[in-house]
Amino acid sequence: MTADPERSEPAATVFRAEPLPAILEHVQRHFADGASQVRIEVLDPDHGRGLFAGERVTIGGVEHVHRPLQVWVDLAARLGLRLLTPRPAAPPRIELRLERLDPSADWHREAAPDPTEKYGAGSSFARISKLEDPDFVLDVADAIDRIGLTADARVLELGVGRGDALALLTARVPGLAGRGELVGVDHSRSALDLARARLPGARFVAADLADLAGLELGRFDLVLAIDTLQSSGLDDRALLRTIVQRCLTPRGAILLSLPNCRYLDGEVLYGARTRNFREPELGLMIRDIAYYQRYLRQHAFATRVTGKYAVLLTATPIARG
Repeated sequence: MTADPERSEPAATVFRAEPLPAILEHVQRHFADGASQVRIEVLDPDHGRGLFAGERVTIGGVEHVHRPLQVWVDLAARLGLRLLTPRPAAPPRIELRLERLDPSADWHREAAPDPTEKYGAGSSFARISKLEDPDFVLDVADAIDRIGLTADARVLELGVGRGDALALLTARVPGLAGRGELVGVDHSRSALDLARARLPGARFVAADLADLAGLELGRFDLVLAIDTLQSSGLDDRALLRTIVQRCLTPRGAILLSLPNCRYLDGEVLYGARTRNFREPELGLMIRDIAYYQRYLRQHAFATRVTGKYAVLLTATPIARG
């Protein structure tokens, strides 16, 4: 580990064959000492294509440890830092710049004057597009293919927001937007206005999900609830029972998701957080997923759990012979 004397700005620290824990200690120590940004130089990952993290690469007689770019992306995310775009350094190295995130830019702590508009069009949550999360897009697409939805299906989304999931669904199932029936329920009227503009052929209902049974919307071939069941003040188990018992056709399927991330200063940080815990605490989410699976299996559904920042549970009816 050396400092690069060629730069007039504070030198980046060069790492060649040092183990990752030494780099981690260096980064954490500098931020603990008050640094707003830490710069390090490491082997350009392109020199180790096909190697795993930790394998050795010798260039010009000097031994380096290879680490794929994903290692640095994951390190930054786990430490709650922003990784800026890598830039060239003296070959064969690149420079990585890690900077602090602004802790005040945390929309999770925002208080909405109107509780029904906590996730409305004017909220910080409205800045988040699920359709820009590749894991979510790919996992939902895989789930829809597994469900086998037809173009004339009836689809209900609970907590529809501005309609991201329904938009993805109509793009994935040819003809659904014209031949199918799409219904969305949300208690945010401003979010529903955005959804109506986006999906003019769908029907949207402003209502509290606790009142779902009384809405008499009929039965559906698919019910979606994306990051909805964990909403504060909502009885997720009662809602799941209502979906299974009153909202599905005999061949109807369910697609649920639970948030497994938080949003801070433009970054998505992996892992659900529990109050007073610094690191992700997944126990509550695992408990809920286990309950949902057990309940659905008792009611003759096959289930599958996938996902990363959004954990998806797909439930499809088991064929009755």
